Amino acid sequence: MTRIWEPENRFRIWFEIEAHACDAQAELGVIPKAAAEAVWQRGRFEIERIDEIERETRHDVIAFLTNLAEHVGPEARFVHQGMTSSDVLDTCLAVQLAQASDLLLADLDRLLAALKARALEHKDTLCLGRSHGIHAEPTTFGLKLAGHYAAFARGRARLVQAREEIATCAISGAVGTFANIDPRVEAHVAEKLGLAPEPVSTQVIPRDRHALFFAVLGVIASSIENLATEIRHLQRSEVREAEEYFAPGQKGSSAMPHKRNPILTENLTGLARVVRAAVTPALENVALWHERDISHSSVERVFGPDATVALDFALVRLAGVVEKLLVYPENMTRNLELLGGLVHSQPVLLALTQAGISREEAYRIVQAAAMRVWNGEGHLKDLVGADPVVAERLAPAELEACFDLSRHSRHVDTIFARVFGEGLEEASDRSAL
Repeated sequence: MTRIWEPENRFRIWFEIEAHACDAQAELGVIPKAAAEAVWQRGRFEIERIDEIERETRHDVIAFLTNLAEHVGPEARFVHQGMTSSDVLDTCLAVQLAQASDLLLADLDRLLAALKARALEHKDTLCLGRSHGIHAEPTTFGLKLAGHYAAFARGRARLVQAREEIATCAISGAVGTFANIDPRVEAHVAEKLGLAPEPVSTQVIPRDRHALFFAVLGVIASSIENLATEIRHLQRSEVREAEEYFAPGQKGSSAMPHKRNPILTENLTGLARVVRAAVTPALENVALWHERDISHSSVERVFGPDATVALDFALVRLAGVVEKLLVYPENMTRNLELLGGLVHSQPVLLALTQAGISREEAYRIVQAAAMRVWNGEGHLKDLVGADPVVAERLAPAELEACFDLSRHSRHVDTIFARVFGEGLEEASDRSAL
């Protein structure tokens, strides 16, 4: 990813833009074919020489063209015919962002594969679901991971769209009117570089395209933080349902030898902030003066590399975390039983309403017993069962069924089929009937 943003790659793309444009100009009879051939045959550049020229000219594209001409010779006078600097700069940025997208899509594929494998592995591993950080109802660890898989799958689809949006070419000249260059030159360059011609480029490619691209990166970064935060919570000493792999010889603290800290997911939380930091500047870059100003340029030179490199690193790191994540089902079971059956309060509530008790009365009965459980006075099943109204309406077997953990995983196959499309819902549908 870093190589995409290095001067060598940038100037190589600039060269290809100019050389392909010369080919098109030659085919149209605007410049001699020998001139176009000379550009490809003798065209060279040296980064140090470009920097040297730019210190005098204060113009990067002119510095590049000057250095290129030093190698091409007299035929260089036909280079850049009818073009403006933004034709080179914006088209190059489109190529770089497309290249970056391809790497990010590959990163997402690895992460999605890891999430799918671990989700299937723990499809039926029961654990606590929490809302507001408080025990809610049982779920499965596989369902947790399936939810994150679905989020990253959406992110991947958005990135595919954003790549298409950003991959546009502008070779339209000053203020974008094609006054001094044929639109067929743009079409030729676009085809050679795997881009689409920008319908209306003024003198720059419209920055709403870039805003969408970096907004998508920001959403993917937020999905990274969402999963990282989940893992960080599950690794807390009091919870310890899952944790990052701790390698032999690894140290967690300079002071406390016992520490096993979630350093990777904490790192990912921070990196997500870096990527999201590009979103607001990208949105603000949309509003430029008239046909062009360069207020966007300095910003993009910072957050273009920063956001893509950070996200590339973060996705690879998160994939590694998921692949090697340590999962502790026994601790999940322990936590499920930690609060004396409180996680089964809703099935009890519903059973009472089915037995003819008003919802308000049923809620009062179950909540009264639940508050006693919170105070350490017993198990919910015993306290509810001792209530004379409950004893009259629910048989012991009916009350026992309310505390059956399997009810919480009976539709897991249906959900997995929706996420992974593997036709796993049949058993669930049969059990529901």
